[in-house]
Amino acid sequence: MSQYALLVASTVIACLLNGSHGTVTEKNTYENHTCIRECTLNSSRTCVYDFILEYYFTLTKACYNCPINVTDCYRPHCVAANGYPRAIMTVNRMLPGPAIHVCKGDTIVVNVQNALQGGEGTSIHWHGVLQHDSQYMDGVSMLTQCPIPSHTTFQYKFKANNAGTHFWHAHSGLQRSDGFYGVLVIRDAPEHEVHLGLYDFDLPEHTIVVNDWLIELCVSKFANHHHAGGDNKPESMLINGRGMFQNFSNNSTQSVANTPVAVFKVHQGRRYRFRSISNGILNCPIQVSIDNHNLTMIASDGNPFKKIEVESFNIFAGERFDFVLAATADVGNYWIRARGLADCSVKKAKQVAILRYEGAPDEQPTQPISYEDANRSGKKLNPWNQKGTEELIQITDLDSLVEDDAALKDKPDKKFYIYMDFNKIDNYHFQDKTYYPLSAVEKAKHLYMPQMNRISTILPPTPPLTQYKDIPTGTFCNPETINKNCTKEYCECTFLLKASLGDVVELVVIDEGVTFNANHPVHLHGHAFRVVGMDRLNDSTSVQEVMRLDAEGKLPRKLTKAVSKDTVTIPDGGYSILRFLADNPGFWLFHCHIEFHVEIGMGLIIQVGEPGQMPKPPRNFPKCGHWSFQGYDEDQTNQTETKCNVSSASMNNIGTTVLMIVLGAFWMR
Repeated sequence: MSQYALLVASTVIACLLNGSHGTVTEKNTYENHTCIRECTLNSSRTCVYDFILEYYFTLTKACYNCPINVTDCYRPHCVAANGYPRAIMTVNRMLPGPAIHVCKGDTIVVNVQNALQGGEGTSIHWHGVLQHDSQYMDGVSMLTQCPIPSHTTFQYKFKANNAGTHFWHAHSGLQRSDGFYGVLVIRDAPEHEVHLGLYDFDLPEHTIVVNDWLIELCVSKFANHHHAGGDNKPESMLINGRGMFQNFSNNSTQSVANTPVAVFKVHQGRRYRFRSISNGILNCPIQVSIDNHNLTMIASDGNPFKKIEVESFNIFAGERFDFVLAATADVGNYWIRARGLADCSVKKAKQVAILRYEGAPDEQPTQPISYEDANRSGKKLNPWNQKGTEELIQITDLDSLVEDDAALKDKPDKKFYIYMDFNKIDNYHFQDKTYYPLSAVEKAKHLYMPQMNRISTILPPTPPLTQYKDIPTGTFCNPETINKNCTKEYCECTFLLKASLGDVVELVVIDEGVTFNANHPVHLHGHAFRVVGMDRLNDSTSVQEVMRLDAEGKLPRKLTKAVSKDTVTIPDGGYSILRFLADNPGFWLFHCHIEFHVEIGMGLIIQVGEPGQMPKPPRNFPKCGHWSFQGYDEDQTNQTETKCNVSSASMNNIGTTVLMIVLGAFWMR
C-alpha cells in the first residue's frame, strides 16, 4: 500500500474515532431516556440528546390513513397537528420536539444537527435556564453565538442548575413558530420541593404545552402582514402539538373524523402536579381551565409561590405555571380547554385536550367545545389588561416562597424606564418614503412599529459575547446617544443598557397603549426578576405620566415576598416593575416574546459587567461576521490538507472496509 493510501486510510479512521455526527437514521423521541428518574440528593448524570432539525409537513406518508384510521395518527414520524396540511419545522420529526426531563445538577448535552433545506442557520435557547458559568450556551443567534450553519452540528452543554418548568425553542428568525420547541423540566430532590405535600405524583406525561397555530409557514404570514397588510390573527391552537381543526369525511361510515387531541390520564382520588408552558406565537394570551375541576396554582417560571386555588388562569407567551389537580370528580372524561384572547379572539382560536380518569371509556367528553364554552367564570390568575380584583388575581398578589434577596432592597443601584408602543413611523424595511409611505397607502395597510423607547433593535453583525472586539464602532446605542427625533424618524440600532456586576437593577416597563389594546409579554435572559409592581392605569398612559407618578411615590413596590419570574406581561396602559440582581456577567436579551414583535426589533440588550469579567469562550468556538476581500497573503501556497469531511453515512458504509484494507496491508508486510 502506498504512503498516500495509508495517509487517506488513517485520516478516515481518525474521523471515525472522532465520532463525526452526520445523519442520524433513527430519530429518537427520548420518552424512555435514562435521565427520567426519581431525583435524589447528590446524584447527577450526564444526559445526552441528538436533535435533527429539518423542514417537514403535517400528515405525511408516515401517517397512512390518519385520521380516518385514528391509530395511524400515532405512527412514528406522523405529525397530525390539527389536521390542516402545511409545511412545518420539526426536531426528530416530532411536534413538539423531544422532551427533556432531568434532575437538578445533571449536565445536559444536546447535539444539534441543522438539516434544514435551503441553508438556514439556527440556534436553540433554553428558556428559563439562567446559564450561570455557561453564558455561551444561551442560544441567541448573533448575541451569544453565531447561527448554526446548514449541514453542520453544534453541541450545547450546560448544567441544569435552576429547577423548574422551562422549555427550549429556536432563537433564530421565526422558527419556533413552526415547530422548533419542546419541554425542558428540571426536577429537584423531594427534600427541596416546598410544595411536596400537596401532590402525590409529578409525572413527565402531565406536562402541557399550549400555543396558537397558523395554517401556513410563519414567514409567509409575516411577509404578507408587514408588506401587504395581510392579517396576523391565528385561526387555531395546539395542546401538546395536537388538536381538532380540519374535518375529514369518512366515506365508509358517512361521518366526520378529526385528528386526535392530547389525553392526560389520572386515577380518581389522587393529586397530580401539572406543568403548563406557553409557546405562544402572536398576540395571544391563553385562558386555561379544566371542566369540573379547580386548579391549585403553586409555581411560575420555575419559582414557587404560596398556593392559590382558581377556576382558570391566563398564560402569556413564554410563561410557565405549575398547578395541582385533585382528581376528585366522577370517573369520566373532561375537557381541558385553551381559549385564545386578544388577537386570538378575532377568529375564536381555541383548542381542547382530554383529562381521562382510569376506568373511563376511550371517548370524547359530551360537553360542547365552542369558543364561548371555554370562557370559564370564577377566580382567574394573571388577567389580561385588567386591574386586579378579588376575582382577578394579579402576579403581584402572589406571595413568593423564594427567600427574599438583595433585589428587594429599598433602592436599586440602577433604574431604567423602558416604554413600549406601536410607533406610527415609516420603517424603510416595509415603507418607502418615496413610493409608498404611510401617508399614501390605505389605512388597512398601515404598519406601526412595536418599539422600546422608540428604537427598533437590530442584532450586531458579530456576537458581542464571543467577538466583542469585532463589533464595529457605533453599533450600540441608547436613547441618549441617538441624534434624531425617533417620534418622527425611524430609529434602528443595537439598543444596549449597561449594569455593573453586582448591581440591583430596576426596570420600570411601560406599555403606553395609545395605538392598540395589545399585549407584550417580556422575557429576560440570564436572570430571574422579582415582579415588585404592576397596574393598569387607564386605556393608555405615557412614560412621562409614569415617571411623574413614580417621583410622587405613587407606584407602590412590593419589597417582600415578591414573586420571582423570567417572563411577565405588561398591562396595556400600565406598567410592570421588575427587579433583578445583576450577578451573571454577559450580554442578555430582554424582549417581547411575540414573534412578529421581536423579529422587527422589540427588544434590547442588557450588558452585565465588562467584557473582562465575562468567561472566555469555549475552545474553538465558532466565529462569524462581516468580511470583505483584502487580497491574498504573500506566503499563501496551493498546498491542501486532508480533512475529516466525510459524512457519517459514508463512514458507516466504508469505515469497516478501510480498516480491513489497512490491517491487510500491514499483515501482508
